[in-house]
Amino acid sequence: MRQTFLNARSPMRVLEKGLHGGLGTGNLGLVLAGHGVGKTSFLVGVALDHLFRGEQILHVALDHTVAHTRAYYDTIFEELASSTNLEDQALIHAEVGRARSIRAYPAEGFGASKLREAVKLEEEAGAKPGLVIVEGFDANHTARSEVEELRALAGELNSEIWLSAACADEKVDALPGGLASAQEVFSVILALEPEEDFVALRAIKDHDNPDVAALRVALHPKTLLLTRS
Repeated sequence: MRQTFLNARSPMRVLEKGLHGGLGTGNLGLVLAGHGVGKTSFLVGVALDHLFRGEQILHVALDHTVAHTRAYYDTIFEELASSTNLEDQALIHAEVGRARSIRAYPAEGFGASKLREAVKLEEEAGAKPGLVIVEGFDANHTARSEVEELRALAGELNSEIWLSAACADEKVDALPGGLASAQEVFSVILALEPEEDFVALRAIKDHDNPDVAALRVALHPKTLLLTRS
């Protein structure tokens, strides 16, 4: 019951219904948005959904410090807890913290090999991640082969891997940089685009589904959670 209430506003609810079950283990997903639109908040919401279901997650931050990233988790957790009148908030917050690992690396030169090393460190510590997030991926200096290796790593781990990358404009018309040549390597590609009083979540790719126009959802402009009716 606790899990149901806490996850009710997660953007994963829409993805599971609108994207043939969401991303799925062994697959690589991509979130695109302009600078400051909310990629970090969105991916933290995805991570919390997994954490509330008892999974281990690894969050790799390439454009934030560990402390900065942790603050996002605290903010969004508090919003979820307050909207559900959660009584054992401190206990659940501690459980989430133990199941979550945040690592920060310079964006330049970070790729599949370094991610593989980070995952190995987690596994040696007894925490195999079911979800891996790489936030702030450098799209301008990435070859298709690098994306293919990340997809292969998702399969090896039997985990979901989500990347986020920045676009030059608020309207996402195409994949930035070297990611454009690797569009088919991603199973799911999402765009976050600011509107007047919400952020629109739009699907660019949904596995092999040719019709992705139906998914367009309003998210809270600060937390990137589903807006409350």
